Amino acid sequence: MTEPDQAQRAETDQRAQPGDEVIGVRHGMFGVTGSGDTSGYGRLVRNVSLPGSTPPPYGGYFDELIDRLREALPDNGFAESVEKIVVFRGELTLHIRREHLLAVARVLRDDEALRFELCLGVSGVHYPDDTGRELHAVYHLNSITHGRRLRLEVSAPDADPHIPSLFSVYPTADWHERETYDFFGILFDGHPALTRIAMPDDWRGHPQRKDYPLGGIPVEYKGARIPPPDQRRAYS
Repeated sequence: MTEPDQAQRAETDQRAQPGDEVIGVRHGMFGVTGSGDTSGYGRLVRNVSLPGSTPPPYGGYFDELIDRLREALPDNGFAESVEKIVVFRGELTLHIRREHLLAVARVLRDDEALRFELCLGVSGVHYPDDTGRELHAVYHLNSITHGRRLRLEVSAPDADPHIPSLFSVYPTADWHERETYDFFGILFDGHPALTRIAMPDDWRGHPQRKDYPLGGIPVEYKGARIPPPDQRRAYS
């Protein structure tokens, strides 16, 4: 692929695609106001969008995986548990309602045809414009038996930032959930010790949220004093 083709594809990937869910419009590089934009992208305007639901067939092993999960969940469990199925850039994501997360994870781990034995990590995402679903926890699962990967995504509102902990199903989620709580403020119910893991215990706020101020504590680096971002030079 030539460089112009690559640039055009990258530009297209950043735009809202047909079927995407547009949740807001971002002005400037980071969407932050009142701090002085030092990025040089103050006039940049972008849609904030999430990939929409993907219709079947999904391709590859995705169809087999989803069919088996549908069979393995009791009664009407699949329809009650799964909000939407997204295939994006060759990866499969199941958006799970938070009250059903533990049940779905147990089936994914224990069913012989699924066998997602390993949770690779937990990530937090903050979408301030996604009203009622501002906080997202993203779990990356791996099937060592079948050589497959799957992503589970769960959302919670800012006003009620509770998501069940997956520690009882995947003990490896322990420190990952602590880090996600530390940086995003998601409360993982049932976690054995949900305390900060990177920031000091008395730190106020959660630094990786989009509404966290850019200003901060001046940093000393090899004798040089670096001011917070909102005290640096602004470009007009």
